[in-house]
Amino acid sequence: MLELLDDIKDAIPGELDDAQDVLDARDQMLREAKDHADSMVASATAEADSLLNHSRSEADRILADAKGAADRMVSEARQHAERMVGEAREEANRVSTMSKREYEASTMRAKAEADRLIENGNVSYEKAVQEGIKEQQRLVSQTEIVQTATAEATRLIDTAHAEADRLRGECDIYVDSKLAEFEDYLNGTLRSVGRGRHQLRTAAGTHDYAQR
Repeated sequence: MLELLDDIKDAIPGELDDAQDVLDARDQMLREAKDHADSMVASATAEADSLLNHSRSEADRILADAKGAADRMVSEARQHAERMVGEAREEANRVSTMSKREYEASTMRAKAEADRLIENGNVSYEKAVQEGIKEQQRLVSQTEIVQTATAEATRLIDTAHAEADRLRGECDIYVDSKLAEFEDYLNGTLRSVGRGRHQLRTAAGTHDYAQR
């Protein structure tokens, strides 16, 4: 039997042995690649789990810090608001007291100012009445001046009318003289036309007599 196997082995070509070696090497490489891939997946999974746990822990820490900061800010804001409300209330009371005092002082000043204005108005009224009386007397005393001015105005108006009539007469004379000159020119022209016609008629009669 062993001799038969040796004979069969001797009958197998060397190329088949080489192919088998290649197949064996491929299987070995595939196993190694699979093992390496499994190792990388396991390592990546472990690293991802570690990062996830670290991120979760960091997020919890940040959330806790943020909540603490928010609570602190809310507390500080509440205290600040309460302090501002208290200060505003005190300021309002102070302003109200000052406003009341200012109102009373303003009322007194307004009353004093009104009394002063009334007094000044009465004085101004009396002064205006006295000045009106003086002006009336002055106007009465100027009646003669007004009458003189009226007479002078009437004289100036009459003079203006007379000057206008004179200018109108001179204008009429100028126009009449120009019309007379134009009339003489037209008469001279008509005489020249008449002489020309007469000469034409005379020349025509002489021509007829010569033909006869």
